[in-house]
Amino acid sequence: MALAAPPIQDNAYAAALALLERAPMIDGHNDLPYVIRLSRTAKGDVAAYELGNVHAETDTDIPRMQAGKLAGQFFAAYVPPNHPKPAGFALAQIALMRDILSRHASVFRPGLSADDVEAAKAEGRIALFMTIENGSAIDNELDALDAYYGLGVRLMTLCHNGTHDWCDSATDAPRHNGLTAFGKDVIRRMNKLGMVVDLAHVSHKVMHDVLDVSSAPVVWSHSNAFSLCDHPRNVPDDVLDRVAAAGGVVMATFVPDFISQASRDWHRPAKDQYGKTPDGMDYKKAEADIAAKAGPRPKATLAQFCDHLDYLARRIGHDHIGIGSDFFGGAVPEGLEDTSTFPGLIAELIRRGWSEENLEKLAGGNTLRVLRAVEQKAG
Repeated sequence: MALAAPPIQDNAYAAALALLERAPMIDGHNDLPYVIRLSRTAKGDVAAYELGNVHAETDTDIPRMQAGKLAGQFFAAYVPPNHPKPAGFALAQIALMRDILSRHASVFRPGLSADDVEAAKAEGRIALFMTIENGSAIDNELDALDAYYGLGVRLMTLCHNGTHDWCDSATDAPRHNGLTAFGKDVIRRMNKLGMVVDLAHVSHKVMHDVLDVSSAPVVWSHSNAFSLCDHPRNVPDDVLDRVAAAGGVVMATFVPDFISQASRDWHRPAKDQYGKTPDGMDYKKAEADIAAKAGPRPKATLAQFCDHLDYLARRIGHDHIGIGSDFFGGAVPEGLEDTSTFPGLIAELIRRGWSEENLEKLAGGNTLRVLRAVEQKAG
């Protein structure tokens, strides 16, 4: 993976840097803990990974997060679908994030509330929010949510690419026609605790079910507009039309197949009917076979990503959109190659005529509003 190309040094880029000096930039989803765990050299050892160095082979490290002007970062404790010991896996990822906080205390502060983002911004640090990506991590025990909250977890993505015991996934066969009765209890407990409900990865029916149940605003931490790219992980219009009334936020994501319809269509031969890679498939070979027949994979671009933001702003309003990169060491769009590129994203929107007020909402203001609303609903 190449480092991001130097940004266009124009008035818009200078204005973007100035805006991010005063307004907090928050990224709603990044899989760095899993990248460290999979690293062939570090093997999950934060010290061995040397997060203070630039890692050109992937997309996230301290120098580039600082260059990206981040004030808040949601890191995921990802749990693979159908993992036999999901709670243990999640706890190991949480321990890894706590180690990041301990070893790099001059860079990160614990993200436990909206106030921590503003404090981090004032200190020149980054508020690190711990999240769980896949509700199977609670092992069907509501009280596990309380324990995770006690460890510092402030958001949970209800499922991942597989349907589990109480939640249908967007990229798997449905088993429950949405959310089960227990799943609805999960939402109520998360509301009571003050833990953000994340609908990235859930089926479209689950999105509706949660909006029917939740007493607090919800987020999509890394999803785009289904009308522009028909990946099942993206949010359809009938759900988007409920977001504003619910006070929620859709955090647009950098995943190429969620941005570009051409990229998604190119990949279809390597995906099952639900849009995910079948178990056991040699993905690199499958992509090589597609390229031999159809030519190189179409690129997703910063401009196409901004098209999603423009669409979402028109459909649900500027008060209800954010950014959730989903950097995970994989494919990235041109212009959004790593965590240093957030100012370039803001600059592109300035060129499109976005106001400073709306840019500040997108960068972090809307996410802070949701965090505060979730906190206020707790108890």
